[in-house]
Amino acid sequence: MLLDVFLPIGLLIVVAKLLEGALSRFGLSSIIAFTLTGVMLGPATGIVEPHHDLNLFLEIGIFVLFFIVGLDEIDVPGFVATMRGRYFAAAIISVLISLVAALVVTSDVFGVDLGLDLAFDEALALAGILSLSSLGLAAKVLSDSGTLKQPIGLKIFTIVIIAEIASLLVVGFTIGEHGHDLNAVTMLALLGKIIAFVVVAWLLSAKVLPVAIVFLQRIFNVPELSFGLLLGGLFLVVVGAENMELHGTIGALLFGAALSGLSQGVRDDIMPGMRSASEGFFVPLFFASAGLHFDLSFMDLAPVTAAALVLVPLLGKFAGAFIGTYVTRLDAPFALATGLMSKGVAEIAFLLVLHESGAIPKEIFSLLVLTMFGYILFMPAVLNFAVKRAVLSDHPSLPDTVTPSFARYALEGVKVRTVLDATREYPGSDTSVAEFIDAWTVPNQHDYLVVDGGKVSGIVSTSGLHSVRRGSNATSTLGRVMRAGTLTAQPDEPIHDALERMTNAPQTVIPVTDPESGRFLGSVTSADVTHLVVLMDEIRTELKQMEDGDP
Repeated sequence: MLLDVFLPIGLLIVVAKLLEGALSRFGLSSIIAFTLTGVMLGPATGIVEPHHDLNLFLEIGIFVLFFIVGLDEIDVPGFVATMRGRYFAAAIISVLISLVAALVVTSDVFGVDLGLDLAFDEALALAGILSLSSLGLAAKVLSDSGTLKQPIGLKIFTIVIIAEIASLLVVGFTIGEHGHDLNAVTMLALLGKIIAFVVVAWLLSAKVLPVAIVFLQRIFNVPELSFGLLLGGLFLVVVGAENMELHGTIGALLFGAALSGLSQGVRDDIMPGMRSASEGFFVPLFFASAGLHFDLSFMDLAPVTAAALVLVPLLGKFAGAFIGTYVTRLDAPFALATGLMSKGVAEIAFLLVLHESGAIPKEIFSLLVLTMFGYILFMPAVLNFAVKRAVLSDHPSLPDTVTPSFARYALEGVKVRTVLDATREYPGSDTSVAEFIDAWTVPNQHDYLVVDGGKVSGIVSTSGLHSVRRGSNATSTLGRVMRAGTLTAQPDEPIHDALERMTNAPQTVIPVTDPESGRFLGSVTSADVTHLVVLMDEIRTELKQMEDGDP
C-alpha cells in the first residue's frame, strides 16, 4: 500500500525538479517542466497512474497553489482604489469582450454549437478561465527584462491585476456550481456566500491571525509555529468554504488574498516555510498531475471545434484588451493589450479542477492545457517585443494609485524615508474651506493633512467640499470638516506597508512620524510613489546614456 502511494510521489517530485533545472537552462518555465513530468511518467510510459490515494496529495497541492496565487497576485484594496480610473475601465472592457468571445465557443447561447454539451454554468466557468490574465507571469517577464520599475511596467501591472481579479470573480461564481441551475436566485445566493466568506476570512486572517501569531510566539518557543498555524488555517478555511457550498480552491484563493495585506515583518516570518513546501513539493506534484491526465485525445475533436476553442478566445482576448486600452485613451495600447494576454498557470489549475469534477471531458482539457503551454512559451517574447516598441508621451498618464502589490514586486527594499517629503506645507484647522479649495488643492490629489503647531490634527478629503463651499456653511473651517484620526507611517518601514494601510483606509496621503518621539516628519502621498517610479526610470536612462557615451 505504501509502495503504491509513495513510489509515484517520489518519482514525480524527483523527476519534476530535475527536469525543471534542465529546462531552465533554455529559459523554459518550471510549469512546463512539472507538467511534462506527468506526461512522461503517465500517458507516455505508464509508470505512474492517478489513483485515489495519490489524488489526496494532488488536492492539497491545488489548495496550496491557489493560496499562493491569492497571496501574491490578488490585491483587493488596490483593486478598489483603482475603480475610479481609466485603467479600471480599460480592464473591465477587456474582460467583458474576452468573456463574450469565449462564451461564443463554450456555449450555444449565440447560436454556435460545437458539440461540447456543456451546461451554461460549466460553459461560463470555462469562458472565465479562458478570459483570465496572469499577473504572476506578466510581473516575472517585466522584472526579468528590467521594465517592471519603469512607467510602462507600472501601467501594465495595474491593468493586469484589475483584469485578473475581475475574471477570477467570474470563475469563483461558477466553478463550484456544477449541477445547479445558474439563475438570478442562485447567483444572488452564491454572491451572498462569497461576501460572507470573504468577510469572515478577512477578519480572521487580517485581524486575528497576525496578532495571534505574534502573541503565541512571545509565549511559546516552538519551531515553525507560524508556518504550522498558517498551513492548518488554510485547510480549515478550505473546509469552511466547502461547507458553504463554495469550491475549496476559491476558499484557498480568498484566504491568500486576505493575508496579502500582512506587514512585511509578518510575511517574512511565515512565508519561507510555505514557499519551500509549495515550490519543493505541492506545486510540482500538482502540475505533474495535470500531465498525468493529459493525452492526445484532443486529436479526435473535429478540426473546426479545436480551432475555434483555441483561436476565438485568443482573438477575442486581444481584441478586448486592445479596444479597452484604446477607447480609454491610455498610452501604449499595444503593450498594455499584450500584457493582458499573459496567462497559463492559474488556467491550467482551474482546468484540472473542471476536469476532475467532470465538467469538461479529457479531450477539451488536453487541448486547452496544450494551448496554455503555448501562452507560457511565446507570450514572454511577445510582451518584451511590445514593451520595447512602446512609445509613451512626454507626460504619460500613469495610474492615480500605486497598488501595494506593485510596491512588493517592484519597490522591494524601498523605505518610507526614500519617498518622504519633509518640505511640503500644510493647511491649519482654522483655514476656511473656500481658501483651502482655492489655494491648497492640486490636480489628482484627493486627501490632505491638516497640521497645527507641527502636529497632525486630521485629514480632509476634497469630495463634498465644493458643496460645503456653496452651501450655508461656506465659512466653515477645515477643523469642522476634517477626520480627526489618521494612520501614520514610520521612516524605516517598507513603502508597501504604508501603501497597504493607505489603500485599506482608504486615503491617498499618510503622515510620517518618528517612532520614538512621535514627532511629525512629513508625509507620503500615492502620487509621490508614482513620481518615484518615473524618477527611477529617468535615472536609469541617464546612466545608460552615460555608459553609451551619449552627450
